[in-house]
Amino acid sequence: ELNFWLGLAISLLAAGITYGTGILFASIGEIFAERAGVLNVGIEGMMLMGAVTAYLLAYRTGNAWLGLGAGVLVGGLMALLHAVVTITLRADQVVSGLALALLGSGLSAVIGAPLVEVRTASRLPEFPIPGLAAIPVLGPIFFDHNVIVYAGLLAAPLAWWYIYRTRPGMELRAIGEYPAAADALGINVIRQRYLYVVFGGMMAGLGGAALSLAITPLWIEDMTAGQGWIAVGLVIFAGWDPMRAAFGSYLFGAIRRLPLDAQNLPIFLAAPQLGYFMNMLPYLFVILLMLISARGNMRRRIGAPAALGQAYVREER
Repeated sequence: ELNFWLGLAISLLAAGITYGTGILFASIGEIFAERAGVLNVGIEGMMLMGAVTAYLLAYRTGNAWLGLGAGVLVGGLMALLHAVVTITLRADQVVSGLALALLGSGLSAVIGAPLVEVRTASRLPEFPIPGLAAIPVLGPIFFDHNVIVYAGLLAAPLAWWYIYRTRPGMELRAIGEYPAAADALGINVIRQRYLYVVFGGMMAGLGGAALSLAITPLWIEDMTAGQGWIAVGLVIFAGWDPMRAAFGSYLFGAIRRLPLDAQNLPIFLAAPQLGYFMNMLPYLFVILLMLISARGNMRRRIGAPAALGQAYVREER
């Protein structure tokens, strides 16, 4: 029995890291965009477009890496459109993001319709790290994954280091907190916001591509299943901190896998509906976070960037 529970725990933790990778990339990208003061709720559409583009190109060319690059590029281009609308034209950031989410959802369904039955597209390789993958317990959890999963494990600490330990990271935090003061110090607020919004879109595209090329290597309509919205909520949960976002992403991945791995447990056999409830929990959690963060005083308490969602007009500083 002890071996059963240990095996279940190892399986859940390993699956959490795998299934949380796509959300992690999207969350990190959104952290950078929001730290720069621009809210992007269009992540779901960018992830879907990244996923379908990556899968289409991997299928047509037989090269998964080419597909991965295309997914990243498409996410960046969609984010560039969001940047033009919100930074240059100063349109409402929520409305623009929702439009992109709907655009990505509809367009990906049209582009991906011929790919639903395709199962022969090239995929990113699995790479058990020699020696480390054989370590009991830790090996299967951390060192026996797809290459894109390792990139996710590195992305969070690198993003944390950039934001909190480098001068560009300090400038990033400045333009999200008090852009007028940053501008007075010679920081080009508009250019920086463009840069980080596009980077955020590229990370969302990467998250989508990771789904279709590695995590669940296929294409089905709306395959993200709301993970883009989960990423937006995770940013709030993480307090705009990449390491906390990694914890939340992997936790979400483990919760999604729990009903599958634990379906033979007595509690799940006695109450099959419990699995559906477990799958619903992360989405309920995100809705709660969004409601809480909508209040201005609560946003200040949880550490939201002070200028988040506000257009910057240099002449009005």
